[in-house]
Amino acid sequence: MRSSPSVARLLDWYARHRRSLPWRAEPGETADPYRVWLSEIMLQQTTVGAVIPYYERFLSLFPSVTNLAAAADDRVMAAWAGLGYYARARNLVACARAVAERGGAFPADIDGLRALPGIGAYTAAAVGAIAFGLPVVPVDGNVERVMSRVWAIDTPLPQARPLIRARAAALMEQEAARCAPSDTAQALFDLGATLCTPTTPACALCPWAETCEGRRQGIAAALPRKAPKAVRPRRHGAHFYLADEEGRVLLRRRPAKGLLGGMVEIPGTAWRADPWTLDEALAQAPVLQAGWVKRGTVRHVFTHFELLIDVYAAHVASVPTGAIDTGYLCAAGDLATQALPSLMAKCLTLGQNTRAEAAPAADYSADLLV
Repeated sequence: MRSSPSVARLLDWYARHRRSLPWRAEPGETADPYRVWLSEIMLQQTTVGAVIPYYERFLSLFPSVTNLAAAADDRVMAAWAGLGYYARARNLVACARAVAERGGAFPADIDGLRALPGIGAYTAAAVGAIAFGLPVVPVDGNVERVMSRVWAIDTPLPQARPLIRARAAALMEQEAARCAPSDTAQALFDLGATLCTPTTPACALCPWAETCEGRRQGIAAALPRKAPKAVRPRRHGAHFYLADEEGRVLLRRRPAKGLLGGMVEIPGTAWRADPWTLDEALAQAPVLQAGWVKRGTVRHVFTHFELLIDVYAAHVASVPTGAIDTGYLCAAGDLATQALPSLMAKCLTLGQNTRAEAAPAADYSADLLV
């Protein structure tokens, strides 16, 4: 059986080519567990480029785990809005409060980290390795790709994951990795993100090119293999943009549990498999006789289904008290401070669009991928 690729060579490459990231400690500095944990939660299902501005803004609002623990839930959700997967934000607050109860210190062992709200096997390994130097390899998509190619693992994901994790864990048996587990983990991240990329790996620049079995076989770019994805089911909804003469918009908060739990939305119907007819949709409008105009359709792709939302808009002199009973009016200038998921931000944008007012509702549509 062939030997593992050299961690010493990987670390030499990393010393010269490491990425500078706002949550990453510079050489000679000690990593801040709070910053490592926060970045890892934000990076789930999201790219580094998308996360950086959110991370920097979030850190300016909540510079420490105790600041975050003391913050109101609504303030945290508003700061998180746009990152998606909002259960992460709820778990973020719960975890911060659990750490604050420990005196503000994160556990320095894997079992202790796993016991915190919202921290699974990967996040515990990432915080453990990067912040505390524990000899573990956190296996994300980058590491999966690198290991699949280096070892020419052609079993499709997710079936290949146990073998990939075993190959990655074996790296920590090398002396170089045991001496620098934090750098080893981050070097693997950087190798996958900058050279061993999904479509056009830069094999000629890779420190492991000579020992990469995928490269030797000419199949590196095709790895890791993935099982065919199931077709996403489609759901439909209708939401209503209602503004009064002062420009205030009617909003409401979604239930705390469930999809987009605790986030803010413009009122709407349930999301169901069958499209809503015009009459069905308008029967659930917050104000029935308000001159509703269909502004278009927003398309949003969730992990397990695709959602099509028809957006209707109306302006009234004043919003009836009955319509406000389950929501609240928000000044236009304050909308940016609300905990609006990206889906609802798109619906608001479409609702505010006046270009469709002269067109019949059935003749206007605008698909927006969010």
